[in-house]
Amino acid sequence: MTGFARAERQSGDMQVQVELKSVNSRGLDIRLRLPPGLDALDVPLRQLLTKSLSRGALNLAVAAGGGAATGAVRLNPEALAAVLAAMEQLRKQITTDLPRPEGILALPGVLETDDGAEGVDEDQQAELVLDCTREAIARLQAARRQEGAAIAAVLLAQLDTIADLVERAERHPARDRAYIEARLRDQLALLRDDTSLPPERLAQEALLLATKADIQEELDRLRAHIAAARKLIGEGGPVGRRLDFLAQEFNREANTLCSKANAVALTAIGLDLKAAIDQLREQVQNLE
Repeated sequence: MTGFARAERQSGDMQVQVELKSVNSRGLDIRLRLPPGLDALDVPLRQLLTKSLSRGALNLAVAAGGGAATGAVRLNPEALAAVLAAMEQLRKQITTDLPRPEGILALPGVLETDDGAEGVDEDQQAELVLDCTREAIARLQAARRQEGAAIAAVLLAQLDTIADLVERAERHPARDRAYIEARLRDQLALLRDDTSLPPERLAQEALLLATKADIQEELDRLRAHIAAARKLIGEGGPVGRRLDFLAQEFNREANTLCSKANAVALTAIGLDLKAAIDQLREQVQNLE
């Protein structure tokens, strides 16, 4: 399921912002983007997300700041001395020009920015990040519930379509033994040198064909799956995986119905069933 949530928290000089994005996925895929110094929160954050959400590709981005940040830039004498010493040693080995000052200042560690990291209570900051993440998760869940309610209405409409097709298959005259017997008689009449079968033999053949083409078991199972799917949707909660399984069972019964169909019109109903089931399954993929 898709969704986006943002949460912000502040405690004294410490500020934390969490952004949580979710897109559709068959399983739970978590990706974190943490600022330097908060790598230790990787496992706790993953545990928190896994406990709260069961499906979706999640992207969690954390921004954190703290202390009395001034934004001032200062030179790191130790780092500069190390860089100059390395350059002097290099000039003894090969002939080269000294780099320009801005090139030296661009080297990592030579210049430092006061970001307020010093003096931050790491435990307090970690708890602030976790609290902020809990709030973002709650907002994301609310957004996903709203989306789920809209998808549920679509799923129920698709189940109504499937139920209507099942009833049409149930009432189709091709399932009647008298229809099968009449059709068999017509087919025999088209044969050359036709010798009509005795009535009892014709009835036996019609009964055999009717038995092979009997789809009552498939129709009963489809009705049971429809009832189960409606019940799951009515209960709410994370039912995506169970509905996905039911959609597979729907498709299995529709395939069998098509293979048993003894009339073009009944086969057409089976194909319409498969199309409706495919639409149902596509929507189910969006549910948690």
